[in-house]
Amino acid sequence: MRFLVIEQDLRVWGTSQGIISRSFLAKLRRSYPLSIIDVVYLKQGESEDRLDLLPVNSIKAFVLDLKIPFYTKWVNKFYWRIFHVSLTRNYIHKIFGSYIAKIDYRQYDHIFIRSAGLDCETILGAKDLPILKKSIITFNEPYPLFWCTGSTSKLTNLEIFKVKEMFEVVSQAKSCMATEILSEDLQYLYGSRKKFYSLPHQYDASVFDLSNVENVFKKKSKIMISYHGAIQFGRNVEILLDAYQELLENNLLYSENTEFVLRLKGIDKNKLVAKYLKCTNIKILNFASFTDSCNEQMHEADINIILENGPLYCNVLVGKAPFLAATQKPILSISPERSEMRRIITDPKYIANCNDKEEIKQKLEFLIVSRMSSNEAANPFGDYFSDENFKEMLDKVLFGTSYKTLVTSQQLE
Repeated sequence: MRFLVIEQDLRVWGTSQGIISRSFLAKLRRSYPLSIIDVVYLKQGESEDRLDLLPVNSIKAFVLDLKIPFYTKWVNKFYWRIFHVSLTRNYIHKIFGSYIAKIDYRQYDHIFIRSAGLDCETILGAKDLPILKKSIITFNEPYPLFWCTGSTSKLTNLEIFKVKEMFEVVSQAKSCMATEILSEDLQYLYGSRKKFYSLPHQYDASVFDLSNVENVFKKKSKIMISYHGAIQFGRNVEILLDAYQELLENNLLYSENTEFVLRLKGIDKNKLVAKYLKCTNIKILNFASFTDSCNEQMHEADINIILENGPLYCNVLVGKAPFLAATQKPILSISPERSEMRRIITDPKYIANCNDKEEIKQKLEFLIVSRMSSNEAANPFGDYFSDENFKEMLDKVLFGTSYKTLVTSQQLE
């Protein structure tokens, strides 16, 4: 088989999307080792990519000039208010489309167009192009922004017209895929007449160089609790830290033997630093490179934290989840009532309601006590992120059924 993958983000750090996309290519190669895999990489600026680590046959990388002409920006001030269409967005989509239109797509059996971030430029850039009818488009976030969990974006006519525009893209595409709950929600949002398939994010260590450990934080206590990530889209880290503080105040054992190390980014970071400044067990550090983050959470941390979007629901799979599964460390997911984590975590001791401080405190205390007595490997996600499950789910996207079912059917014939 011949695969073409159009990517927008293959960076080695700074974004979870780069981690997800690189790992997708590694898992695609492992699933179909004899296939041809070609990549077209449409990047928005110079970045650290280490493309030499990716197990593909060829990569064509292009740095796109997305600077909006002054005239376009000036006219757009009035245009979008009257016609509910953004000329600046259209200009960017045309730039992406100009590169996609030059691809000789007919030589490929399967084509993936994978979005990155909240604006889906690669997908929208393919609108009305012949390649789209042969392409599987991938969503990693709800689109448009108004439908993103925890977003403060307002529902404007511009947002509604974005839904209509994406409906046209979805209708033209061969098929669509996203993570589990997101695929369900987007199929409903766009009124799609075709199935949205689900495929989880992946992590594969082979496409990263994790050898540099100079800046890794070394734990100072018997038990280190770790969270690395952004504070955005309703992720509630304060209720977790308040619960941890209460554990420290009520039991000297925890105060003397545990620490909570957070590497944060987001507008609320300084506020959190000030609030917990007097608690020496809580250490809020600068955001780390992916190499440092991986080594800290894999080799130093004893309990890793996942914060899902909230507070009511989370329909995206956090990018760090497959990596944290690979660490085989206990995790505690702070989650709303409807969320991806609640679908895939196999043991309730690893998940707590993001609005219930008492439950968070009880679950966190249980994991601390358990970890003090045992370093046994944990497997909160079962085989959800396994190579076998990835291939079985991808086969359904490509062929409409799993490879095992396909072979069995052919044998019966």
